[in-house]
Amino acid sequence: MTMQATERKIKRSFTLSPEAVAYVGETRRKRGAGSDSEAIDLLLREAMNEARQQEIEAACREFYDTASQDQLAEQREWEKVVGAKVFLGVRD
Repeated sequence: MTMQATERKIKRSFTLSPEAVAYVGETRRKRGAGSDSEAIDLLLREAMNEARQQEIEAACREFYDTASQDQLAEQREWEKVVGAKVFLGVRD
């Protein structure tokens, strides 16, 4: 999985532990990344996506933890109208 050549990149230099370097190399081999930089980019994108997913889940939990019974009833009605998969954003 290689990055598009047209994507702008910023050159940086980092000092990593031997364990981190080994993990990057392992990720590079397993994912077919073209370079250690690309492997690091993949790992960071996954971490950012996971953090964003956790933020979304926390916001949903907060909504349902603080929602009134009327709001919850409205949510159940919408789910009936559009279906659970559509309402919850589940993709096949």
